[in-house]
Amino acid sequence: MANEDDDGEKSRQQIPNKPKTQIVIGVPSYQEVLESSQTKSTPPSFFKPSQSFSQAFAFVKSSDVYTPPPPSSSASPGASQVPSSSSQTDVASSSSSTPLNTTQSRNNAILVSNRQKGNPLLKHIRNVKWVHSDIVPDYLLGQSTCALYLSLRYHLLHTDYLYFRIRELQKNFKLRVVLCHVDVEDAVKPLLEVTKTALLHDCTLLCAWSLTECARYLETIKVYENKPADLIQGQMDTDYLSRLNHSLTSIRHVNKSDVVTLGSTFGSLTHIMDASMEDLARCPGIGERKVKRLYDTFHEPFKRATSSYPSVIEPTIQETPVQKDVNSEEPVDADGDFVEDSRKRKKKEPEKNVKTALSAVFARYSDRLSKQKDKQKEKDTTPETDAETHQD
Repeated sequence: MANEDDDGEKSRQQIPNKPKTQIVIGVPSYQEVLESSQTKSTPPSFFKPSQSFSQAFAFVKSSDVYTPPPPSSSASPGASQVPSSSSQTDVASSSSSTPLNTTQSRNNAILVSNRQKGNPLLKHIRNVKWVHSDIVPDYLLGQSTCALYLSLRYHLLHTDYLYFRIRELQKNFKLRVVLCHVDVEDAVKPLLEVTKTALLHDCTLLCAWSLTECARYLETIKVYENKPADLIQGQMDTDYLSRLNHSLTSIRHVNKSDVVTLGSTFGSLTHIMDASMEDLARCPGIGERKVKRLYDTFHEPFKRATSSYPSVIEPTIQETPVQKDVNSEEPVDADGDFVEDSRKRKKKEPEKNVKTALSAVFARYSDRLSKQKDKQKEKDTTPETDAETHQD
C-alpha cells in the first residue's frame, strides 16, 4: 500500500501545472423560460391574434365559391350567451306594459258582478267587452255610472230585493240605472212598485221587453260614457238664411229654392208675412197652391171657428096639453136674443192671426213696462212728501 502511494505522488510531480479556466453557467430567467415554453407549445398562427375569426376570413365572402347560408328563423345559440343590457330593458318594459294593458281593457269594458254569472243577458252583449269583477252593482258602466238588473218575475217572488240592492249602492254613483226586464204578462202592478222604489231612491228606470234590448241599453250607456250631451241636442244654425229656410220649409209644398226666391224678393220674413197674394204670385217658381199655403199660414186664425148650433140630436118627447102654457114662449125668445147677441159680438171681434197676436203681445208688454215705470216714479216721490209732512 505504501508503494502505491509513492507511485501516485511521483506521477503527480511529473505532470506540469496547467492554468485554471473559469466556467460560467448562465441560468435563464422566469420570463425567458415562459416564452420558450409558449413558443414550443403553441403552433404557428396564420393570422394576427388581434383579429377575430370573422375578420381573418372575411376574404372568403368575396370569392366565387362562397354561397350565403339560408336565413334561420330561430336565433343563433351564441346570441343567447351574451347578456346585453338591451334585452334586460326589453324584459322590464314588457313586464311593465302588461298591467297597463289590463287596466286599459278594464276601463273600456263593462265590469260585471259575479252575481250575474249564468245570466243569459251576457250572451247578447256583443258590441262592448265585458269582464267579471268583484263590484257592488250588477254592471259598472263608468266611473260614476252603474246599473242594477231586475226581472219582474223575480220581483214578484222577492219584493224587497230592489230596495236592499239600492241601499247597498249608497251614494257612490252619480247615475244609477235600474234595468227592468218585463217578462210578465200582467206587468201593471209590479211596474208601479218598481217605479215608486226607483223614484224615491233617485234612480233612473229603464224598461226592456227582451234580453237583447237590455243588452243594447248597457252597450249604449257604455259607448256614450265620455261623450258630451251636445250629441243628443239638435244643432241650430246661427245665420239668418238657414233660420228662414227652417221656418218656411215647415210649410207644405215650400222647398229651399222657393225660400231663396222669397228672401231675395222681399228681403225679410216680416215683408213676406205682410205681402199679399198678388205679390207672392209674382215671384217666379211659386204657383197658386204655394201662394195659398203661404198666405193662409200667416193670416188664418189660431182658433178655428165652430158652428153656433151643435149638431146634437135630442130625443123627441111628446108634450101633454097640460104642460103647454102661454108663458112657455118667453124663454124661447130670450134664447133667440142671446144667440143673436153672441153672433153680433163675434162679428165685432176681429179674427186673430199671426200679425194680430204679435201686435197684442207687444202692446201688453209695453203696457207692463209703462206700469212699472209709473210705480217706480211713485216710490221715488213718496219719501219727499213724507219729509214735507213731518216738517209741517
